[in-house]
Amino acid sequence: MTIAESRSERIEVRTTPGVKALLQQAAASSNKNVTEFLLDAGLNAAEDVLGDQRLFRLDDDAWRAFQEVLDRPVTDKPRLARLLAGKSMLE
Repeated sequence: MTIAESRSERIEVRTTPGVKALLQQAAASSNKNVTEFLLDAGLNAAEDVLGDQRLFRLDDDAWRAFQEVLDRPVTDKPRLARLLAGKSMLE
């Protein structure tokens, strides 16, 4: 979110008094209000979840092995061809 964007959307959360107190305590210890604390934590969690689906890290040896697999010549895969030729479960 940029500074120019205004906060126009609302997210409501119901919780127990104990969870609310814990969130308030954590927010206070982070010098934030509960809204800022929840937004920061939620955005970090969302980026981690989505990043895991789009980005992966490999060390040098694993990267070389990955590249080797990608560079292998294409081979005929009859079972895969039959699977793709059939109807999808969504059809």
